[in-house]
Amino acid sequence: MRFLPTFLILSIFSSSVFAEKRSVRLAQDRPNVVFILTDDQRWDALSCTGNPHLQTPHIDRLATEGILFNNHFCTTSLCSPSRASILGGLYAHSHGVTNNFTDYPRDLPTFPRHLQQAGYTTAYIGKWHMGEEDDSKRPGFDHFVTHRGQGKYFDNEFRANDGPREVFPGYYTTVVTDMAVEWMDSLEGNKPFLLMLGHKAPHSFYFPEKKYEYAFDRVRIPYPDTAFLLDDKPTWIKQRLSTWHGIYGPLFDWRKDFPDTSAAGMVAFENMTRAYWGTLLSVDDSVGRIYDYLYRTGQLDNTLFIFTSDNGLLNGEHGMVDKRTAHEPSLRIPLVVRYPALVSPKMPKVIDAQTLTLDFAATILDICGAEPLPRTQGKSWKKLVSEGDPEWRTSWYYEYNYEVQFPYTPNVRALRTDEWKYIRYPHGDGSPDRHMAELYNLKKDPEERRNLIKDPRYADLIEELRAELDRRIAEATDGKDWMPMDEGIKGELPDEKIR
Repeated sequence: MRFLPTFLILSIFSSSVFAEKRSVRLAQDRPNVVFILTDDQRWDALSCTGNPHLQTPHIDRLATEGILFNNHFCTTSLCSPSRASILGGLYAHSHGVTNNFTDYPRDLPTFPRHLQQAGYTTAYIGKWHMGEEDDSKRPGFDHFVTHRGQGKYFDNEFRANDGPREVFPGYYTTVVTDMAVEWMDSLEGNKPFLLMLGHKAPHSFYFPEKKYEYAFDRVRIPYPDTAFLLDDKPTWIKQRLSTWHGIYGPLFDWRKDFPDTSAAGMVAFENMTRAYWGTLLSVDDSVGRIYDYLYRTGQLDNTLFIFTSDNGLLNGEHGMVDKRTAHEPSLRIPLVVRYPALVSPKMPKVIDAQTLTLDFAATILDICGAEPLPRTQGKSWKKLVSEGDPEWRTSWYYEYNYEVQFPYTPNVRALRTDEWKYIRYPHGDGSPDRHMAELYNLKKDPEERRNLIKDPRYADLIEELRAELDRRIAEATDGKDWMPMDEGIKGELPDEKIR
């Protein structure tokens, strides 16, 4: 176990008699919050959501003692925009973080700041991933440990509270879990706390912990059959096949010789997926350690324990890898919550209503009894879970803006209802869309195999969905839906510094 320098731990806290008296009162009616955030974890990369090979017993235990959200989504499937939406409850166009190189605006409110103002001790430990090269301490956190860029799975460099940078030997997931347990163990008094733990896993490039390096070697993982059902898909999807984000491309460096359309080329795809799953075995171990610490210290049942991810991941579906698109594997993500004051461990729940990354800020502040954010585009699911909410959303919209650094996905605007998904690809200059749209019946076709956009039987429905999409966008953007120009799908690899 690697310990934080003593001077850093001692610098975390200062208190007065008044603060101590106030904290005792707060602790009686306000839960701790543990928020565990993975990176690029698709919704079915857990055994409790149906993965037949990846076993995650510790995360599953949260579900069997709490709440499994069966339809949880990000509103932009890209790391920094989604993380910003988690913090502030706003769409990417509203908070301004529309790519992976922009930090969260320091003048915008966040739920950690509001908890801090309400008397919580707050910490962020691990991958922040907003502001690519900035590892400085962010507002709203008493204790802040992160690193520049994507970080490394082994022997990563960390920086705590604007102090010196230091390489911590060991596996990333284990190191940040050590830090999290040590921080919780260093807390004094009865003040409630917020711990946000940001994992690198399972973000590419995938390198499992040594003990899990060969965990899935006997599992065969073919390309999904939707990779070859492209005749009714937009042309840009076929153009993406041999790029950085296609199944015939380099597969995040797992394939050295590309493009490779041969049957033998599937071996690299199998190895990539095995490594992806392998990193998550360590994440499950980490969740178990945090759970056990809270249990041993008598804090488990007074802790709002949240496990989720920033966005999903395409793993061969429609011939694609990575994320960014509005297809289900890209935008659907896991959410498991344990909090006995909301749901008894003896009577766990599964929530099928559609929840969003936008909802975290409102929900956490609601449950913790703190002041709500002055503006949010999300909604607290406290009532939805505890008693049902007849006014809960039945539709929402998804947005993604074309990136010149990753020219493999057009501008995307999509509407998802409880039954339907409508996706369009605006060019960016107000002219008619140049890419074919997509329409899927999610109840009958959850894998989005058949694009119904040209079926005349759905012409009226398409008009209705397009109008609903336009209404949702106008409602959220005040009618100003800015986007860049779509410069087309390109084949060059992205800069090594930003992969």
